[in-house]
Amino acid sequence: MQPPATFQDLIEEAKQLDLYSKLIHQLNKDFLFANIDLDFDEEILPSSLKLLLHETVYKLIQEKFAEYLNLLYIIDVPEKNIKALSGDDTVELAAQVSFLILKREWQKVWFKNKYSK
Repeated sequence: MQPPATFQDLIEEAKQLDLYSKLIHQLNKDFLFANIDLDFDEEILPSSLKLLLHETVYKLIQEKFAEYLNLLYIIDVPEKNIKALSGDDTVELAAQVSFLILKREWQKVWFKNKYSK
């Protein structure tokens, strides 16, 4: 599996494989497990998903850092990927972390789909 390079690539691949709703379900499951009050609608548009996820990650970084770290742990975002990001601009950091979260969730969904058959 070659991980998607951009948000658009990730969404296109998810839709092509008919796994977009499973990606949303996985996000909802992990956010619930992390005790973060965010529930994406199964029919959410990709642009809205990106915006809402970015906004949520930004607020977690700014206001609830412990919960943010717990979320990254639960989703299993590699620590080295987070450490490689620049923390100079919190808005940009939140956007990059949002993409890392989506990439990791996509990996989970892709592997489950591929190997559960």
